[in-house]
Amino acid sequence: MLTGRGQARFKERILFALRENKRPMTFEQLRRKLAVKKGRGIKKLYQLLDSLERNGQVVKNFQGRYGLPESQGCLTGRIQGHARGFAFLLPDKPGESDVFLPPDSLGGALHGDRVLVRLKAQEGSKSREGEVLRILEKRNPRFTGTYERSRKGGFVVPDDRRLQYDFFIPLGAGATAHDGDKVVAEITRRKSGQGFPEGKIVEVLGVTGAPGVDITVLQKEYGLPDKFPKAVEKELDKLPLQVDVEAALAEGRLDLRELPIVTIDGADAKDLDDAVSLEKTAVGYRLGVHIADVSHYVQEGSALDKEALKRGNSVYLVDRVIPMLPPRLSNDLCSLNPQAERLAVSTFIDFDQQGNRLAYHFAPSIICSRERMTYETVQKILDGDPAFRSSRYEPLVGMFEDMKTLALQLKEKRRQRGAIDFDLPETKVFLDEDGHPLAVEKRALGIAENIIEEFMLACNEVVASHFYQEGVPFIYRVHGKPEVEKLAALRDLLTLFGLSLPGDLYRAKPADLQRLLERAKGTRGEKLVGYLLLRSMQQARYSAEWQEHFGLAAQYYTHFTSPIRRYGDLCVHRILRHCLQKDLTLKRRRKLALELPKVAEHISHTERVAADAERESVELKKIEYMQGKEGEVFEGIVSGVTSFGLFVELENTVEGMLHVSALEDDYYRFHEKQYALVGENTGKTFRLGEPLRVKLIKVNLSDRMIDFALA
Repeated sequence: MLTGRGQARFKERILFALRENKRPMTFEQLRRKLAVKKGRGIKKLYQLLDSLERNGQVVKNFQGRYGLPESQGCLTGRIQGHARGFAFLLPDKPGESDVFLPPDSLGGALHGDRVLVRLKAQEGSKSREGEVLRILEKRNPRFTGTYERSRKGGFVVPDDRRLQYDFFIPLGAGATAHDGDKVVAEITRRKSGQGFPEGKIVEVLGVTGAPGVDITVLQKEYGLPDKFPKAVEKELDKLPLQVDVEAALAEGRLDLRELPIVTIDGADAKDLDDAVSLEKTAVGYRLGVHIADVSHYVQEGSALDKEALKRGNSVYLVDRVIPMLPPRLSNDLCSLNPQAERLAVSTFIDFDQQGNRLAYHFAPSIICSRERMTYETVQKILDGDPAFRSSRYEPLVGMFEDMKTLALQLKEKRRQRGAIDFDLPETKVFLDEDGHPLAVEKRALGIAENIIEEFMLACNEVVASHFYQEGVPFIYRVHGKPEVEKLAALRDLLTLFGLSLPGDLYRAKPADLQRLLERAKGTRGEKLVGYLLLRSMQQARYSAEWQEHFGLAAQYYTHFTSPIRRYGDLCVHRILRHCLQKDLTLKRRRKLALELPKVAEHISHTERVAADAERESVELKKIEYMQGKEGEVFEGIVSGVTSFGLFVELENTVEGMLHVSALEDDYYRFHEKQYALVGENTGKTFRLGEPLRVKLIKVNLSDRMIDFALA
């Protein structure tokens, strides 16, 4: 009887044998090669081959021979549908180009399905084409859409038109939906022959256009949770209403309630998980970074902990927060609210007068934040605004000025070691009470944001370095070097702006890329070069294995400073707690070594989902903001060039398309190497990064499209 691990090893042997043989093998040939004895061994081999075949790792051809997909002209991957009926296969194997799938070659597969595809013979330089042989894994059956009632039932028109079909909803399967409602539907029968695929409505989200419904739809599209399970609510009932100060001091916590500690956050932030203090010393400064002690309340293995792990992180959509922890914790008991005693984990870092780190230590603590500062208020104080410097903040002015001095020193030291500072502006969308956009503004970060950024970076580096030296199982925040192919493509683009990326791309260092950004400053390509470089970078991720952080040019890095909203930080807090209590036993180390790689992979995924959802929620409101402005003229720059037109970004970061058909004065061809559209007769050229005046023609909120024409 094979165990799970034994089966995995046997499968690897099967795959290795097929890979080594190169040609498809009969069952008997494979049995002999693997030295499988008759009887139970044959049955087990059949079972494992069947499992590998179902997963697309092995293909059985019409002759009954087994082989790897690539040896038989096949590929596995995900379907990416298109509203016009065709689709593309996005291969599982990195580096493989996409495969075009005509409408009659989909075999019933839908957007999001994982499938096995057979490649068709290519003619000349024609792009690869294929046909679906088998659906290996069906997509999530639930999707959002608009309900349209009919006499014999109704239809749900998917919001994601890559699903390609409207789904018929039989009588009785429409729940309480009314015509025009936004709903969540579930696929019950896929398309076969000429009929419509069918579904049922599982949730009615509200009337199309009603306040908040658009973002609720987005929330459902991304599978983001709304309510917390009952088991979590029960645990919340057992939590104390306030901090037990005597118990906290009795367990040896450092009493920091008299230390001038403040939080500095955005004006609308409610989950305040970090606070700072700064004291002058004989040789420089002592920085205190005080982080909410979430691990004290969220016990490992509890319902709270399991739900936090499942969510992975809080999600900050444009009009709402989907918290990792219930508001009772995130906004109250754990939040470092002003004039409230709170449990914390404090990191003290000593610096000399030049900003060089001298020493550090950690301590569980109890704190009481003096003030709930905002970035705007701190900025006004540092800008010398007398109304703020002579008010209730007067006792803190000196500390803020010292914080500015230290933060600038730390930032300069990071620059000197090669850390990449993209310094890209943020987009701020202002909403009314019903969630409709009032304004869209581009917002540059000021010194107040820099202070918090530098102090949190310093703390995270100290924690990561400490635990690397300790040699304990840990979760690092890692960032790999950019792929050479992407850097090569970037180098080609840079020539358009008179810039270069010299040297061996295989040995590119963060400092090389930082110098590139510095050279781009003041040029027409300054903003675009930053975006292009960012797109060339790998995504940062969590890992249980140490690796340098390329973008920060940091040898050691982790996330420690936001345990209210990131599960990885909570894990790091628990490891620190065990180390401080000296109870990180061998058994616990082994458990961490097994669990942390899985946790790191999971929270890396939830972070990517959250980032995509957050970005799309902002884009949705930016598009809505442009409604009613048709005919108005705007200044922008060419942010992208394709064969079908120009992407134009306005000064407020709203982006739209100027389709090639709207360039009526000539026939324009796309010159790929120049990233330009060039008129055949006039030679008129539209290049990446050039300023352009455009007129708004059309806003399509359902398709999330903005169309421009030349002004």
